[in-house]
Amino acid sequence: MRKLLLPLLLMLLFIGESIFVELMPEHLFGGSNIIAPRFLIVALLFLTVYGPRRYGILYSFVFGLLFDVVYTEIIGIYLFMFPLVAYIILKLMKILQTNIVIVSIMVIIGIMLLELGVYEMYFLIHKTNMDFSTFLSLRLLPTTIFNMIFVILAAYPLKKYYDKLVASLDV
Repeated sequence: MRKLLLPLLLMLLFIGESIFVELMPEHLFGGSNIIAPRFLIVALLFLTVYGPRRYGILYSFVFGLLFDVVYTEIIGIYLFMFPLVAYIILKLMKILQTNIVIVSIMVIIGIMLLELGVYEMYFLIHKTNMDFSTFLSLRLLPTTIFNMIFVILAAYPLKKYYDKLVASLDV
């Protein structure tokens, strides 16, 4: 039963992102801003840092593919970006301290890398016509601020859960 808690948590966060978008009033953060909740990547990055590293990368691949299948028209963008961001954060954390503040800052940077990477991929294949300055002001900044609030609220519970997961697996 304990082995199913991690996939269940990640699946709930995956579904929670779309539910949050549907229930969030448009005018709450300004009508023109585009806010993308990134609850799943936050949990995946914390898993990569605090949990078994292979779990973080593996679940990033699985949920990247699932994200592409469910939410996007193009298979491969999130399948590529989720594990890439997790890998970059994992490598950066090898030279930084793994206290919760530093990890939270790195998770925010990871969200920004994800947003920038997805934007650049869509821009390269001409799926978006938004210029970069508009992207920065209407999508990247509001998304970063919103997800920063989520990281502040979720960092400690995620760290505790992943610490218990590692202890139970004896990794």
